[in-house]
Parts: sequence; C-alpha cells; structure tokens
Amino acid sequence: MRVIIRLVMASVFLLTLNACEDPEDRTLINNRGFVYCGQGQPNTFNPQLTDGGLTAEVLSNQLFDRLLQLDPDSHKPVSMLAKAWTVSEDGKRYVFKLRQNVHFHTTAWFSPTREMTSEDVVFSFRRLIDPENAYSGISGGQYPWFNSLDFSGLVESVDAVDKYTVAFTLSRPDVSFLATLSTPYAVIHSAEYATLLVKNNQQDRIDHYPVGTGPFYLEQYKPNELIRLKRHWDYWNGAAPMEQVVFDISSRGTGRLAKLITHECDVLSAPIASQLSVIEGDKKFVLSSQTGMNVAFLALNTRHPALSELEVRQAINYAINRSALLKSVYYGTGNAATGMLPPMSWAYDTTAKTPYDPQLAMALMAKGGYRNGFEVNLLVPTLAKPYNPSPRKTAELIQADLKEIGVKVNIVSQEEINRQSLRDDPAGHDMVLTGWIADNGDPDNFLRPLLSCNAKFTGWNMSNWCNRYFDRFLDAAISTSDIAERKTDYFKAQQILRDRLPVIPLAHGVYFQARQADLKGFSLTPYGDNSFANVSRGGR
Repeated sequence: MRVIIRLVMASVFLLTLNACEDPEDRTLINNRGFVYCGQGQPNTFNPQLTDGGLTAEVLSNQLFDRLLQLDPDSHKPVSMLAKAWTVSEDGKRYVFKLRQNVHFHTTAWFSPTREMTSEDVVFSFRRLIDPENAYSGISGGQYPWFNSLDFSGLVESVDAVDKYTVAFTLSRPDVSFLATLSTPYAVIHSAEYATLLVKNNQQDRIDHYPVGTGPFYLEQYKPNELIRLKRHWDYWNGAAPMEQVVFDISSRGTGRLAKLITHECDVLSAPIASQLSVIEGDKKFVLSSQTGMNVAFLALNTRHPALSELEVRQAINYAINRSALLKSVYYGTGNAATGMLPPMSWAYDTTAKTPYDPQLAMALMAKGGYRNGFEVNLLVPTLAKPYNPSPRKTAELIQADLKEIGVKVNIVSQEEINRQSLRDDPAGHDMVLTGWIADNGDPDNFLRPLLSCNAKFTGWNMSNWCNRYFDRFLDAAISTSDIAERKTDYFKAQQILRDRLPVIPLAHGVYFQARQADLKGFSLTPYGDNSFANVSRGGR
C-alpha cells in the first residue's frame, strides 16, 4: 500500500514538503525521526515572551534547558543545568553551581566559541528584571508569565560569583522560587549570541532564531506548514536517538486523527475525547494518558455592569451543569472542578462542593437586579486543550444553561485567546472560556498568575479582579516552608475565590497522547509534554 508522506524526515534536507512513496524510503525516515502533530502557530521561539501555546508547552523543552527541572515522580525541583544549590537561612539568597561542558547549539546563524557559563544565566534573567538591559524592550518587552508573578519585584539581582556559580538575591522569601526556575519559561539563552546581535543591531533575532542548549536545535520554520528540529550532537546529557523532529502545524487537508491513521503524523498531541475509542481500538497505536494539573474555567469580567454584581456571578455558577459538561465534552474522562486547584494538588480543598441549582440561580439573578436577564459576549478559543477537549461544545452547553436563567450568550470564536489584547482593552470582553496548565506542582502556580492583583495589570487576570486579602494569603503561603501553614493559607485564598467568584471553575481534564506503536521513550507529566531527548523507534 502506497503511503503519502507530507512531512519528509529523511536525510534529504528539502525546503518544501514532499511525498515519499517507496516503503524502503519510509523505513529509512522512520529510523531517523518522527512527525509530531500539534496545534497552534508560534509567533516567537522564546518562551519568556509567551503566555503558553506551542512554544512554551512543547518547543521549549526541545530547544532550551533550565537551571532546574521537575522530577517526574515527586514533581519537586531537581538538577538540570545547575548541579547543586544552596539557600540562605533567611530564604533570600539562592546560589547555584553550574554544570561544566554544556554546549550551545551551532546553527546556520550562530556558531558558539565557548561553553555555557554563569554569564549566560545572568543574561537570561537580567533581561527580565532590568529595564536598562539592552534586551529589555526587544520584541515588545513583555514577559507575561514572569510579570504575573512580579518576578522583577521579587529578584533584586542576578550575579556571577565565578565562572560556574550564580547567585540570585530576592527582595523577600519565596519558597516557590525553585519551582519557578523549573518551568519551561525559565530558559537559558546564549549571552555570546546576544552580544553579537547587539553589535549587528539585530537583537530581535534572539527570539526568532533561537540558540539554546536543549537536545534539539531549530533548523527550519515554515509558517502554517512545519517546524523542523535537528539533533544537538553535543547535548550535555547525551545526543538524542532521533535525528530530527518535524512539527506539522498545517491546517490544510485532512484532520489530525486522519493524519495519524495514514501515517502522515507519528504523534498526535491531545486528541479530542470522541476520538479516543478509535485510537484505542487499533493496535498500531499507543494511547497514553496522564491526569493533568490543569483547569478549565470561565473568566467573568468584573467591569461588566451585570457581572460586577456578586449575586449574578453566583447565579452563573449555580446555573452551569458540570455533570452534563463532563458527559458531553470529556466523555467521562475529566473531573468536575470545585475550585481552581485540581485534586492531585496538595492544597486541594476536599470540603468544596460543585454547585448546580437552576432555581437558586434564578433567585440570585433577581436579587442582583437582573430578573429580566442581560446579554453578554463569550470569547471562545477554537483549539482543543487538555483542560478542554472541545471549547465550542463547552460554550454551547454554557450558552444553553445560562439561557434558562435569562442570560443571552453570544459566542465569539477566536483561534486562541490573546491576553495582550484583553489587557489593552479591559472592557472589551464580557466572559472568556479559557483554562490553565500548571508549569509546576506548587499551588501558587495556579493562583498568582491568573488571579492576583499583579496579574490583573499584566493581562493574565482576565476577570479584571483584584482582592488584597487574597494576595496577602498567597504572599503568606510562599513566605514559609511549613506545609501545614501553607495549606491553611491556600485554603483561605480558595475560600475567597468561592465567596467572590471572579472565575467559574468548570473541569479538570486528562492529558492524552496518541502515537505509532513503534515509537518508544515518551513520558507524560501532569504539566504536558516533556523532552523528546529519549524518544527512539523500534521495529514494526
């Protein structure tokens, strides 16, 4: 049977997609790489500039390394580029000892002359905190994830103690700091490359022509078609078995499941729930799953006249039938959300309940002054995510539920929700169907980036909500290492969310990945995709 291959992964380095019809050629391709079908288009290859998407969730782990990474079992920070570290008694100074013989990528646009040193770590983080840095304002100068954490207010300085030692000085204790450095946003760039670009007045190229230390480097990018990564032979942790990885980011032709079935794709990221039975029933494929550290939620713009009323927000919460949502959208694979934190979080509040009471919702609408209802626009992304496998269907169910209490919902579809535009026009949206995939296991990662007052100013707090008592509990929770004290503070913060309801938690999804059965070495974590450094292909 002749198989049409749209993404060529052989040793033939072509600039366009080609067809491969010779079974022997396909075998050669299989031995040297694989095709990954994901979703979304990157507008940068620097995860520091993003608020999620393909760059942060998948590409970052292939192109870059971080000082620390999360242990796949304990989910605690462990060594990566930093081989050891110490923390001062007052919790405000972190000193990291770096690995030696770590090499940056050699690419068509840059050839390094030295290994990674503390100079590279200092550059990578000073860009984020120093407004006088030559790269501070490059590519828009916005670092959404870091800004939502007030990273520049937390980190007073980053200094090279010696060639392989770096010290971070904090303005206040923060026990979540090591977890922050473990996320795919906290990547290490080449200071040597950055210096060269300054000399050539080409600073913006650092964000579009990346140079990292990861297991793969960028060789080719064709917008709306493909991203090709090649093996980094000098990778500090050993060269990857695969010669290359090609990301199919095209939207033409057949759907993603059809591409998996016809072998146009080797890996299918986040198949939708209705496709799972098809994949499970075919022995040519392996379907992997991982309980996700994620949440789907409805953000209510508290600047909207009706949504500014607490009783109205409460009514919306009571009106949504989460059981029907789980059945129709998640096909029984998810969990109803009682709060923002998922059940696997150590700060999950087991006493919280999932409300559904349409009659009470009607009474609350009347109490809030909207007995006759009102009209809102609901922004809905078109791309499926692990926390929401079918956003459009979710929106339609919410639309039907809210109609019963007099709220007319107009669904406005966008490929992805642009947090930047929402920040620049805070009154330009009413409700947003969105979600979050945690970057680490600390509860702070679910609450501060999305709901703190600082996040309101950076655009991540799409509810335009600010509660100083909520922020105080978050700050108290990261100022101590006592888990019991931290849990108490997080419980109090979550109670404020249940009382004030700037967001309506909906569900926690399961992360799925489908692949050809002969691909080995994939690992799924609760935070999404991991590195492809250990992926190999066995015999069929």
